[in-house]
Amino acid sequence: MTEFLVFQLRAPLASWGEPAVGEYRGSREYPGESALIGLLGAALGVRRDDEPAQQRLRAGYAFAVGVHEAGTLMRDYHTAQVPSRTTLKGRPRVTRSDELSPSRHELNTILSTRDYRQGAACIVAMQSMPDAVYSLAALAEALLQPRFVLYLGRKACPPAAPLCPQIIAADNALAALHSYGIELASRNGVTVRRLVRLAWSERTLAGAEPDLSAPRKDRVIRRAAWQFGDRTEHIKLLAGA
Repeated sequence: MTEFLVFQLRAPLASWGEPAVGEYRGSREYPGESALIGLLGAALGVRRDDEPAQQRLRAGYAFAVGVHEAGTLMRDYHTAQVPSRTTLKGRPRVTRSDELSPSRHELNTILSTRDYRQGAACIVAMQSMPDAVYSLAALAEALLQPRFVLYLGRKACPPAAPLCPQIIAADNALAALHSYGIELASRNGVTVRRLVRLAWSERTLAGAEPDLSAPRKDRVIRRAAWQFGDRTEHIKLLAGA
């Protein structure tokens, strides 16, 4: 048996970023490795520019994501005002107000199209690797009482329900996800929701054979500089299972 930390992610809006090409900001139907590491980092109070701590989080844990509902696509035409890098050079800035402190003629307008998922719901199972620096119990406590505000991909996407972290001993991640879903449904008096998809990273004890394996560019290289590399993601379709 292996211990897994299992928690749910539900929100009216979520945005799980894909590589940004030009003015388009896409979203997957469920979170990837970098999003989950960012969520844990926020819960623990790890800052984005703390590269050693970010790397320890990436090296210490493996993830599987069970998708209940992929949600529907919402596309937003987004405008934002930002000063140029030259204008910001040498100016201390902590808040958005500081960023917009230059005069109006020094501000530029950026146009982009951003994707969100409406009504998406998933549960996450994570397991510790030998070099993990935090216990699963410590991570569960951090998710219950996060140091920084948690959001699902973008700051406009707060969770709609408690994450309800639990440590579950199971043969594999898929079994842990099923046990969690049954227990959560029983506690809330609702019908068990069926998983339609399972996605996992290479090191995860998944409990399923993949229907598809493909690269996903969400392996954190440098969080502060928003640099990401490829990893292999495995996917099992569970509809009808």
